[in-house]
Amino acid sequence: MLDCAIIGGGPAGLTAGLYATRGGLENVTLFEMGMPGGQITKSSEIENYPGFFDSTKTGLDFMDEWQNQCFHFGLKHVMKKVEQIVKTGEHFTLILEDGESVEALTVIVGTGSVPKRANFKGEDEFYGKGVSTCATCDGFFYKNKPVTVLGGGDTALEEALFLSNICSDVYVVHRRESFKVAPPTLERVRKKENIHLLMDSIIEEAYGGMMGLDGVNIKNTKTNEITKMDNTGLFVFVGLNVRNEVLKDEQGKFICAMNESGQVIVDLRMRTNIKGLFVAGDLRIDAPKQVVSAAGDGSIAALQVLTYLQELE
Repeated sequence: MLDCAIIGGGPAGLTAGLYATRGGLENVTLFEMGMPGGQITKSSEIENYPGFFDSTKTGLDFMDEWQNQCFHFGLKHVMKKVEQIVKTGEHFTLILEDGESVEALTVIVGTGSVPKRANFKGEDEFYGKGVSTCATCDGFFYKNKPVTVLGGGDTALEEALFLSNICSDVYVVHRRESFKVAPPTLERVRKKENIHLLMDSIIEEAYGGMMGLDGVNIKNTKTNEITKMDNTGLFVFVGLNVRNEVLKDEQGKFICAMNESGQVIVDLRMRTNIKGLFVAGDLRIDAPKQVVSAAGDGSIAALQVLTYLQELE
């Protein structure tokens, strides 16, 4: 039986594995279909992780060193998908994709979430090369330059406000004629002279070359007029897909408490309402969606696992 099963190999899962193994647990396994690393491996530059400042290294380089450190202390990696988690008495049973089952005293889930795609031409081609889903991560690269923001929700406008303090101009593209957001947020946006609202509009195409994004074509859905915007930064905020499937039972019901958005409700110790089940990273409520925050979650969850197992003894 495993002391701890970790599901998800991003910064949260890897850090949980590091702290669990260095904390003395010998039977700790990370379940991740491919090579661990998470979404950060798609980033071309890392500038906002404390202690890591090397413009020649990519997100893949960053996480490669991270993996080596974690596996050095005994963390095991199994390239299999966990289909379901079942609470069996005082422990858990993990049902894997091939029907195999694995028992564990504790489980840490760090499967995260992924931004929804807007599905315009060039979105995938320039993702990480000008197309971004994180203003906090990538906004600084466009200091004193114009950028485009796609989306009309609270997140899109909040990120536009953040970018307006860094970039020369922020062009917000929204497909409707009005916003369904918190009134104070919209008021703050309207007061910002360098935020420009382009209503009834969509991104028809992102274009560029080998060096990355050069700009976008914006289409007005009422007039069909195309506006060419030569901005090298495009930030897309059209929602998130929370990877919470592993937390559903055979009837499709969640085994732990969730909010309306499908994120797991945890306390400050990353504990769910199920004893022995912990959640870390972007899957939890109020996650900042930053690598450093996910890593912090992973360390907290692992330390709580150590405490929990000691209490079981």
